[in-house]
Amino acid sequence: MTELLEVKGLTKSFGLMQAVNGINLSIAEGSCVALLGPNGAGKTTTIRMLTGLLKPTAGSIIFQHLKKGEDPKTLLGYLPQSPAFHPWMSGYEYMVYAGELCGLRGSEAKKRAKELMERVGLGNAAKRRIGGYSGGMKQRLGLAQALVHRPKLLILDEPVSALDPIGRREVLHLLQELKKETSVLFSTHVLHDAEELCDDVVIISKGSIALQGSLASIRHEHRKPMIELSFEADPKSLAWSEAFRRRVNLLREDASMQLPPIETVEKHGDELRIIVNNIDAARQFLLEEMTKERLKINKLSIGHSSLEDLFMKVVGQ
Repeated sequence: MTELLEVKGLTKSFGLMQAVNGINLSIAEGSCVALLGPNGAGKTTTIRMLTGLLKPTAGSIIFQHLKKGEDPKTLLGYLPQSPAFHPWMSGYEYMVYAGELCGLRGSEAKKRAKELMERVGLGNAAKRRIGGYSGGMKQRLGLAQALVHRPKLLILDEPVSALDPIGRREVLHLLQELKKETSVLFSTHVLHDAEELCDDVVIISKGSIALQGSLASIRHEHRKPMIELSFEADPKSLAWSEAFRRRVNLLREDASMQLPPIETVEKHGDELRIIVNNIDAARQFLLEEMTKERLKINKLSIGHSSLEDLFMKVVGQ
């Protein structure tokens, strides 16, 4: 794939606080990249530098297809986390206005406005005032204005974080379609959205990249087999699960002890999540333990650790 954007050593300081610390990343044409990180990790600061809204303290941002003297903003479509609109304008009026600001002539701006309002599902609301739009409708209008000049890269800052479940689903469905037509970079702390939409992942923590790569390669390299257990809420089972968690974690701290085929045990409510290094041996080990103790099992399921598990491990370091 042809490279569209390359970032080297991107850094931003505010006085003594370093919000972004030497980020290196690249975005290929036709790719969808998720910028992941907890609140305060530096996602929005990074995006504001990429869009030219914030000047970097150091580093470079290189757009490969930029013509001599051309403004990088002509290649970008941007949707901020909380887009602001003139509430007294209709959606259609706003889109014409946005098109003209991007250099489209009157007739072309009107044609593009009508086309995009239909595309994002707002055709029937085009003449309504934006002040009466729902949150999901405003996000879709924001996407339409970001696309009005046919950008090569669409940059979205937390595009669904403030939406209700219906609005969130509407916007995610639209993004699924849009990523077939243009490159997309979006920031989020919702791991499920990243898994659903993206090809590549960049996880940042405390202003630095903690992990990056294709979603497929990260899954292959980092995911581990996992067993999930839950018990009936009787005192004996609950006591055993807590004692088992402590016992396994203590064994791992003692190099002289023979370890079971288990790496870590985490307790989430009434459920144990057990990362193992040999699924068959671990299953046999656990069944023998639970049979011996005559525990009342509600569920035993086998799977793999998720992107969320890896995210929590990385940002917690």
